[in-house]
Amino acid sequence: MTNTSYAIGAVTKTVNKPANGKKKALTVIWYVCGALFSLLFILPVIYMLAVSTKSQLAADRARGIAMFFPDFMNLNTFFSNYSKVFTAYGIWRNALNSFMYAAVAIVCNILVNGLAGYAISKLNFPGKKFFTFIILFLIIVPVETSIIPMYMVVTELLGLQDRATVLGVILPSCISIFNIFLFIQFFQGIPGGYEEAARIDGASRLKIFFSIILPLSKPIVATVAVFCFIGVWNDYLWPMMLLTPYPNMMPIQAVLQTIQNIEGVTTGEIMASLVVTSIPIFVIYVVAQKYIVQGFGSAGLKM
Repeated sequence: MTNTSYAIGAVTKTVNKPANGKKKALTVIWYVCGALFSLLFILPVIYMLAVSTKSQLAADRARGIAMFFPDFMNLNTFFSNYSKVFTAYGIWRNALNSFMYAAVAIVCNILVNGLAGYAISKLNFPGKKFFTFIILFLIIVPVETSIIPMYMVVTELLGLQDRATVLGVILPSCISIFNIFLFIQFFQGIPGGYEEAARIDGASRLKIFFSIILPLSKPIVATVAVFCFIGVWNDYLWPMMLLTPYPNMMPIQAVLQTIQNIEGVTTGEIMASLVVTSIPIFVIYVVAQKYIVQGFGSAGLKM
């Protein structure tokens, strides 16, 4: 009996060895391909960082692999492009404008879209299915189709002109159909027992939302906040339509186009300005990455 067991074990090991070797080979191929594709997508970023440290002459002379290495030979001018971007072009003012617009938009986005998602997911009212259908339908409608009607509403119907155009820049970013959908999906996963217990204690709907629902929704709130910040920070066309007469109120992305058109601007200065505008998005995404994964994991699976 013992000899038979040893024989079976030997045969099993012999059969598993080729399977394990094939699995390891596939794993190696998978990681190599992933690394190559990652390198392909990250090369433009590496190039941007490298050129931002070079003078125009050094950038023109760089060829081949040298294009992707910073100018370590001239450390005294390593950050000269960044210095000029902040001092001569004053990009920091426009960065502050973008931060201000984003902060207001994030707060309004969470409140408006959160309340809309809570009402549709937790309340019963006439036309609920119709509003849900409209939300799902508007998700697939391109944003570009609504720019002209939105411009007419903001400027003519609401009269947000002159200095009040700042409100016109912020107002459209306070409402997002996709964020409402995310809130609906997430709130549907919150057990109704919390609300029933709060209503027994005499809590109103608003108190339930702010005291119970929002504290339980940190992942989706963080996800919406990150998406809202990225949307406002990267917004270019809409602010240009409203704020052209007021360059001091422009967000940072709108100023990038102005910098590129300045006579005598170097490639390194353009790349330095691009690096400056990319850093906040990178930092915020890295900080909130865990919550984004949790938010989509909780909201995206309940279709």
